Amino acid sequence: MHDHLNRLRIVVLGGGTAGWMAANLMAHRWRERNVEITVLESPEIGIVGVGEGSTPQLKAFFDTLEIPEAQWMPVCGATYKNGIRFCGWSRQPGFDSYFHPFLSAIDQHTEPAFFLNCSLRRGGFDVPAHPDRFFLAAELARKRLAPLPAHHFPFFVSYGYHFDARVLGAFLCRHALQLGVRHLQGKVRQVRLAGNGDVAALETEDGRVLEADLFVDSTGFRALILQQALGVAFRAFADNLFNDAAVTLPTPPAPDGVRCNTTATALDCGWVWDIPLRDRTGNGYVYSTAFCSPDAAERELRAHLGMLDAPVQARHLKMRVGRVERHWCRNCLAVGLSQGFIEPLEATALHLVLATVDGFMDAFEASGFDPAGQTAFNAAINRRFDGVRDYIVCHYRMNRCRDTEYWRANAEHHHLSDSLKAILTCWFTGRDLRQEIERQGIGDIYPPLSWHCLLAGYGQFPDPAKLRRDPQADARVNLAAVDDFVSRCALNFSSHGAALATR
Repeated sequence: MHDHLNRLRIVVLGGGTAGWMAANLMAHRWRERNVEITVLESPEIGIVGVGEGSTPQLKAFFDTLEIPEAQWMPVCGATYKNGIRFCGWSRQPGFDSYFHPFLSAIDQHTEPAFFLNCSLRRGGFDVPAHPDRFFLAAELARKRLAPLPAHHFPFFVSYGYHFDARVLGAFLCRHALQLGVRHLQGKVRQVRLAGNGDVAALETEDGRVLEADLFVDSTGFRALILQQALGVAFRAFADNLFNDAAVTLPTPPAPDGVRCNTTATALDCGWVWDIPLRDRTGNGYVYSTAFCSPDAAERELRAHLGMLDAPVQARHLKMRVGRVERHWCRNCLAVGLSQGFIEPLEATALHLVLATVDGFMDAFEASGFDPAGQTAFNAAINRRFDGVRDYIVCHYRMNRCRDTEYWRANAEHHHLSDSLKAILTCWFTGRDLRQEIERQGIGDIYPPLSWHCLLAGYGQFPDPAKLRRDPQADARVNLAAVDDFVSRCALNFSSHGAALATR
């Protein structure tokens, strides 16, 4: 069994968070096999340490590698993340912001009440259906409580992290070396192809030749092996995701303590992330150059942060939003920016890396380089990319800003997938959104709770003036009991600052 893992040579081209994640996962999972892993990294290409956020999959990654939080979090300036607060994406009264929570086991007690009130409000009844009061994670974030339940509160709580990507890459490099991964530095001069079209070797500028059976492309947007050498096509998402640039500025940590959630605030031509690290706050304005120049974006970000005259230098980044048609082609697997990028609104970049590497290892163990296995793997990763894209497109399509040309264009464009069209049709016709998500089989990408929070959070309900009060509708959900339940659950969590002191 797994004969294709016998004497397998792997070369990862490019380090960064994605490359080192791939090297660590493969080295850990195949540590009992005869697998040799080398990472070739250019010393001239740095990692943009702007402060990043994650989904809960990053915790699963560290758990898999058996790396405790106390070992990596302080080194990487990491903090806890209960979810994301969206501010200013709607001008609907009462819906100027909402919280997208990470799930906890306790939510099963309040989720039905939220779904019911959403259904009633979509049906024209004036009942409260803002998501914030229904979920524990929103309460934890509001009170700045870490998502670590006390020992006597035995319920699973899902959470992510904020971290310094530059430092995390270096940490993962050191850990990979402990697992036996070889680390080389150098720049590739040529990707040599074999007669059958596979990648045969990488030739460096100083004349070294690295042969391997499997090559992992982690060269960023250049996609040196997969796209340039193997010619795999790139599918841009520009027709429905307009943002293609970002400008970043760090600020000192908040004087009133470190928050435990990401904040995404709408500006004129995009949105600003606020990611709280231990020693600073990472800020970045993600915008569309079709509606705003880089200089104008920087001015708007500085004004938003109160840094118009601050001497801190801003960093400008370009984004190539979309995905490749095949993430695994011949004997090359692309990870990270080499395989695609969906703007960071929901912090899904590392989530997609982990899904790619885990899915690849499953497929490779099952059938090696068999084309049928590659085809099924590529279809699964494309499905996940497209599902994440649809959820993020929904944020823009459903925005209720409309203050600028940018937001109006986002709200009015119709380049939507059939999947997203069906979800929106279901919501606005009052049908059961859970059933539609189950019918499409996409609940593993974003569950019904996430879709309800997005649509309800932006106030996508009938005109408030047309809603009707009905004592029977009001009585179907005991909101006082929901509030009491959530607030009492939160008593089992310590402050974010206290938790970080132990990590």
